[in-house]
Amino acid sequence: MSLASLLEKAASGGRLSYDEGVRIYREAPLHELGSAAHARRMQLYPTTDVTYVIDTTINYTNVCNVHCTFCAFFRPEKHAQGYTMTHDRVLERVKFATDRGATQIMIQGGVNPELRIEWFETLFARVRREFPGVDIHSLSVSEIVGLAHVEQLPIREVLTRLRDAGMKSLPGAGAEILVERVRKRISARKVKPDEWLGVMREAQALGLPTTATMMFGSIETDEERIEHMHVLRELQDEMRGFTAFIPWYYVPFKTPLRGKEASGLEYLRVLAVSRLYLDNFAHLQASWLTPGLKMGQLALFYGCDDMGGTIIEEQVVHDAGSTNEATRKQLEELILGAGFRPVIRDTYWNLRDDVALATA
Repeated sequence: MSLASLLEKAASGGRLSYDEGVRIYREAPLHELGSAAHARRMQLYPTTDVTYVIDTTINYTNVCNVHCTFCAFFRPEKHAQGYTMTHDRVLERVKFATDRGATQIMIQGGVNPELRIEWFETLFARVRREFPGVDIHSLSVSEIVGLAHVEQLPIREVLTRLRDAGMKSLPGAGAEILVERVRKRISARKVKPDEWLGVMREAQALGLPTTATMMFGSIETDEERIEHMHVLRELQDEMRGFTAFIPWYYVPFKTPLRGKEASGLEYLRVLAVSRLYLDNFAHLQASWLTPGLKMGQLALFYGCDDMGGTIIEEQVVHDAGSTNEATRKQLEELILGAGFRPVIRDTYWNLRDDVALATA
């Protein structure tokens, strides 16, 4: 098929093969690729609504035994700069966020082997009791696997206990690129691709919705980016448990891995291909934290229907060298400036008509 025919097929919801995905990624002119992705987005959501969530990320510990080379946040066990927040400190940060309208709380940190599952159960139970209006969208797959290892428990039991304590959904963090060659190079101690997919399968089987992410721009090839999308698409065919796909690019400035930051054009290309290749994912999120707010605004014309979150506080990407921040008002003004209507949602894409817009 010609490139124009491939783009037309994908824009109307037709499924691309792996080889076709690689081809449009490599060969399609960017604006034609973006036009097809935007057409698909508008076919799925024929309104001017663009959603976002009021959220925060509380990085409760930087102690980690995984030691990823792309991470400037972690500190090894016993390091003088290592920290772990008390439960009271975490609850202070939750209150800080909820006082500013947050409904989604992401509690996420390093894989700290000193923390037992009871530590998380007690914390989540307190958050649920003291802040019943928030959704605990927390812990990466690496943290779940770390807990299972420390406790010598099956993944399903760990997830069940955390769910019963108050965890409502699982973020897609820790996927990076779901290709073994890449994992061995950038995060050799991290969970293997099949393990990551397995945890997501178990979580979704237990009724925990999850997101999926892709951290691109380190050492992976074009083909490996499509392979990452492909295995996610296969699991989504099986389980239908992913709510959204969130690609974001690696910030190299203060990390051991170093390297070169991805370009804005590369970011837009990844977004557009994601919308077209992941035909069974409902939502595509513009992760503005690394490329910045202006690129996040452009993303709304390259397949994205969601602007992500306000991210009231966050430390991991900040420590790698990103300085991007946003207020609710800024996100809404960007959405309005692009010709769309900002709509507040919760973690599960339920629209929050009860929350006034910041620009009102």
